[in-house]
Amino acid sequence: MPLQVPPAPAPALRSVLTALGSPTAVREARTPSLRNAQGPATPELPLPVHVLDRITPEGVSATRLTGWRFLIRCGDRAVAAAETRLMPDGWAFSHFFEGPYIAATEHALRQAEAMQQPYQPRLLSVPGLYMLTLWLHGDCAADGAEGHPAAADLLVPLAPAPPGIAAHRPHRVAELLPVLTHRVTPVPLLGSPA
Repeated sequence: MPLQVPPAPAPALRSVLTALGSPTAVREARTPSLRNAQGPATPELPLPVHVLDRITPEGVSATRLTGWRFLIRCGDRAVAAAETRLMPDGWAFSHFFEGPYIAATEHALRQAEAMQQPYQPRLLSVPGLYMLTLWLHGDCAADGAEGHPAAADLLVPLAPAPPGIAAHRPHRVAELLPVLTHRVTPVPLLGSPA
C-alpha cells in the first residue's frame, strides 16, 4: 500500500532548492557525499520531524514539530538529507547532513511501503534516548505538522537504535511508549523519596 507523504510547506522546499543551487552552501556542508555527487541533486520525500519531549507514566506523549527533512537524491540513491526549521519569518534551510540515518530512513520507508495498511510517514525523535524513529501515522488525511502518536500508530526505530531496542522492527505506539517511559525516566534510588 503506498505511503501518503504529507506535503511540505512550499517555503521549506524552496529554501532547500535554493541551498542546493548555492555552490557555497553545498561546498561548506559537512557532507562529502553531497559535495562529491555527480549529476543533479534533488530533494525528495519530505518528512515532518517531530520531537517527543516527554512521556507520562500513562504513556501519553507530548510532541512538537521541529522541522521538515528532505532526502537528497543523486542518481539512484539518497546521499544526504536537508533539514529546514520554522523561523519567526517562515521556513528556512537549516543544514545538510549525512550518516547512517539516511540509509536507515530509506530502508524503513521501503518496509512501510510493503505493509497492507496505508500510513502517513513522519519522523519522531526521542532525544532522551538518542533515538530516531519512522512514525507511521494511521490518519493519512491528517496535517503532518500536527498531532501526537496514536496508540495504533507504528514506530520503526532507525539504525543505530539504542541498546535493547531492535532497529527496523515496527512497534505499536501503545507497546513501545511504556518501554521508552522506563528508559527515559530516571529510576529513584532505594530509600529515596519517590
